[in-house]
Amino acid sequence: MRNSALNNPAMSRRQFVGATAGMAAGLLHSQGLLSSARGEESKNNRPLIGCIGVGGQGLHIGHRAKGYGDIVAVCDVQLQHAERARADLGGKAEIFDDYRKLLERKEIEAVTIATPDHWHTATAIAALQAGKHVYCEKPLTLTIDEGKRLVRAAKESGKTVQVGTMQRTDMLQFARAVATARSGQLGKIKQIHVILPGPAPVGGPFENKPVPTGLNWDFWLGQTPLVDFCPERCHGNFRWWYEYSGGMMTDWGAHYVDIVHWALDCEDSGPLSIDGTATTLPATPNGYNTASNSIVEMQYPNDVKVLITSGGDHGVMIIGEGGRIFVDRGKLTGKPIEMQDADDKLKAPVMDGVTKLFKGNTARQGDHMGNFFEAFMHGKHPISDVVGQHRVVSACHLANISIRLGRKLQWNPQTESFVGDNEANQWLKREPRKGYEFAS
Repeated sequence: MRNSALNNPAMSRRQFVGATAGMAAGLLHSQGLLSSARGEESKNNRPLIGCIGVGGQGLHIGHRAKGYGDIVAVCDVQLQHAERARADLGGKAEIFDDYRKLLERKEIEAVTIATPDHWHTATAIAALQAGKHVYCEKPLTLTIDEGKRLVRAAKESGKTVQVGTMQRTDMLQFARAVATARSGQLGKIKQIHVILPGPAPVGGPFENKPVPTGLNWDFWLGQTPLVDFCPERCHGNFRWWYEYSGGMMTDWGAHYVDIVHWALDCEDSGPLSIDGTATTLPATPNGYNTASNSIVEMQYPNDVKVLITSGGDHGVMIIGEGGRIFVDRGKLTGKPIEMQDADDKLKAPVMDGVTKLFKGNTARQGDHMGNFFEAFMHGKHPISDVVGQHRVVSACHLANISIRLGRKLQWNPQTESFVGDNEANQWLKREPRKGYEFAS
């Protein structure tokens, strides 16, 4: 059975990762070595794929998945998106407006999910229960309770879940930054500063308008409260509404807090305290309601402070007693990096550390989607797994909860609950709208 380690709920994440140590698909051509090992598992040795949510990002990852399998179904609540995706992805896919119908096609082995954020978990759980492997865009969940449910569903199904935090695979400077932090060359890590892009959009009140032709607005809303349509709630703008997402904190935070957890080697843990009281929220009726700029301070184990702010040169600064480095999507800088580049005795152990992060195969660089196919086709562990990414987005949700409650909170990462705070614990889940309850 593929990924049999997932079926043991008592396993620690370290055991869980070790039992399914990964290797990449980056240098394996989708019709060469990667597919030849499949025998007769699917026609032409290529898995059949369904794409759920095929707007801009969904179409992009659909094209990446097409390099490894055949797209046989596309699904979107906006008919025009589905029609465009079918044409762009080969013109042969069956169109669905309800992902549950797509999942009934038993021959589909894997799905990509790029729905709005509030649909990620419900769709992923249903796909796992239908026996599909899942590639899901970030942020993985809308609430911490959703993440716990999704981790459980992945373990019970034995199927692979890869989360679309592609910085881990596609941009080697992040892995080198993490390996540098873990190598000890920065000394004891004291602080990590996450700088998010900003400011996020503000606006409202917005005018309600008729639902556009081709859009199933009720289904788009899903578990969230029933409201009238306005363009600013939908498609590319949904992230600035707390009902559907978590603003910049869960959007870019899901990428950069991921690097924090990776560098601290705490991928199945989280912060001990969260203080977002310096952040203010907009209060415009029927307008964007997530934070435009954020200031959040978190305390992590081993006396590490993580500070999240917005604006300026966004990225991650890792500060140790012996030096600091800064990494973003364009560069990796700092005196320790300059010293590595000038002295191979310093650089060699770090690059060995990068190799270990990639389970001995740096070929994964540049091919996050290929890593997903390699993982589920050959029983390997994905680089961006469901356990670690649940913990990453949980930290982002904790920041938002502290911001919205307006007070500092204490968190127990073992029990995944607030310490002595019943009110805050009520924010770990949301009651879904009738008719859109979660599968459990």
